[in-house]
Amino acid sequence: MKYSESARIIKQERLASDVFSLWIEGRIAEEARPGQFIAVYTKDPSRLLPRPISICETEGRRLRIVYRIAGEGTRQLSGLREGDTVEVTGPLGNGFPAEVKGPVLLIGGGIGIPPMLFTAKSRNDNIIVLGYRDPELFLLRELSEYGRVHIAVERPQECGREGSEYIEGLLKEGIIESFTKGNVLDAIRENGLSAGSAFACGPAPMLRAVKEYCGVNGIEAWVSLEERMACGIGACLACVCGSRDIDPHSGVRNKRICAEGPVFKAEEVII
Repeated sequence: MKYSESARIIKQERLASDVFSLWIEGRIAEEARPGQFIAVYTKDPSRLLPRPISICETEGRRLRIVYRIAGEGTRQLSGLREGDTVEVTGPLGNGFPAEVKGPVLLIGGGIGIPPMLFTAKSRNDNIIVLGYRDPELFLLRELSEYGRVHIAVERPQECGREGSEYIEGLLKEGIIESFTKGNVLDAIRENGLSAGSAFACGPAPMLRAVKEYCGVNGIEAWVSLEERMACGIGACLACVCGSRDIDPHSGVRNKRICAEGPVFKAEEVII
């Protein structure tokens, strides 16, 4: 069941230069499942369409989203404070399956990392691979509580000596199992990681690579697609992706990411 409600903001904080964590309170949290998202509305009347944001985690009636400022809408969202309210609808979409072959590779890239926390908390057989653009390693310590974590950083040179020492410290503490210069597939190959299943969320190039890797290595894979959305409920057909199946709603070979997704079995969609 989904709700539209005016949710009270409990806490907001900056996790990285352009990444924010926002806790809200409402009924949506009680219905949410890993991999789903909510639609968040700004208070600007000139911006009628909501911002779709993945659910990072829930605690009772409390729900957390972690988002990156990508435009004026999310910039306005970052200005909200404790005690303010925000209009939201959710939970929306279909999440990751509960019953799969384990252990499970949880692969998150960039702003696809937050939904991996909710997913990791729902399982006990996780191998977690996280890809960062730079050394601002948001949500790393939280995720390390729920599985063995391997990280990949595309531009580690930006961390300088202080950042390098920080990563060395994470390795010594056992917060991370390994560090790779590159992307998540580099980390998976470098460390010989394998599993019965894989869940992935991140940019399209990463998901294409994960789909190909899992197909070659016989790993069942589910991917959570990132896409601009309008209605968020499947009515407008603005967020479709190519599919092997014919969509009964449109009569063509596509799937609505907001309605049939955002999580799909990798072999079902064209990324």
